[in-house]
Amino acid sequence: MAKNSFFYFFAFFTLFLCKNSCRATEEIKVYELKKGDFSVKITNYGATVLSVILPDKNGKLDDVVLGYDSIDDYKNDTTYFGGLIGRVANRIGGAKFELNGVEYKLPANDHGNTLHGGSKGFSSVIWTVEDFEEDSHLTLTYNSFDGEQGFPGNLSVEVTYMFIETNKLALIMQAKPHNKATPVNLASHSYWNLGGHNSGDILSQTIQIFGSKITPVDDKLIPNGEITPVKGTGFDFLQPRTVGSKLSEIPGGYDINYVLDNTEGKHLQRVAIVQESKSGRKMELWTNKPGVQFYTSNMLDNVKGKGGFVYSKYAALCLETQGFPDSVNHPNFPSQIVNPGETYKHIMVYRFTAS
Repeated sequence: MAKNSFFYFFAFFTLFLCKNSCRATEEIKVYELKKGDFSVKITNYGATVLSVILPDKNGKLDDVVLGYDSIDDYKNDTTYFGGLIGRVANRIGGAKFELNGVEYKLPANDHGNTLHGGSKGFSSVIWTVEDFEEDSHLTLTYNSFDGEQGFPGNLSVEVTYMFIETNKLALIMQAKPHNKATPVNLASHSYWNLGGHNSGDILSQTIQIFGSKITPVDDKLIPNGEITPVKGTGFDFLQPRTVGSKLSEIPGGYDINYVLDNTEGKHLQRVAIVQESKSGRKMELWTNKPGVQFYTSNMLDNVKGKGGFVYSKYAALCLETQGFPDSVNHPNFPSQIVNPGETYKHIMVYRFTAS
């Protein structure tokens, strides 16, 4: 009996360890989606986009997203280069929220607030590869456990990177809670420079953002709950203009959520258009989410990236489609709460051209 008791204890202990750590032993690999001159590399570490290679108007190929040469550099990264962000992207004020009468406390990893899912969000875990076809798609999954980074309930998460036609890249993010209601706000955090990742700053690139309002923030980038128009301010990109044209009006650079226009009743709406004159590259973005965070890489401070190139402030821009920041603490913002039996779905579609 003692021998059998030991066997059962050992088996239980092994299962306990595997539940909590076996996922970390899964091998980290790099996967390439490729169709003609258009290619995207992704790793299952953080479901991270490593590179996006596109031709310019003369056929010259360049990598147009910032990143590192080594996966180990992504493990020590504080920039979130290319990461799949969750369980809740962007910021949660005071690192806490209340849901169904229960207060949940989260890691305070950003000036007393929670940023991008906590100190170890979805961009810092190993995802499982479910399906991969080189000329078509890559599907990755992750099972987030109840209490991970303080969030309630078990949550199954899936992301698919997919080619559409010849020059479009779609991201389809889904999540299903199993036993508790939970906030979910997944986002893709690629840093774009259409001139090439090593071409310098993006201040001369032209952008148009289809959002006539923003959610203003305090000095720690937490929304104050208001929704205000951009007209007549440095945040107004309703008509195309260069990123740097009114930068003097925005101390430190852009890092703000835009409320997208005409979202009611539409499957996908256009978010933004970015153009770079020298290469002729243009990127258009669509989503089914109500907001987009426009960020001009203000916090990059001589970060050594691919090929030894050093990324400085304004080296790229991010367009992170999302729910509004800190929605869990602002009832007037669109809710991010997903209940068991419901499915969260977030779609992004990029269209790339050059002329």
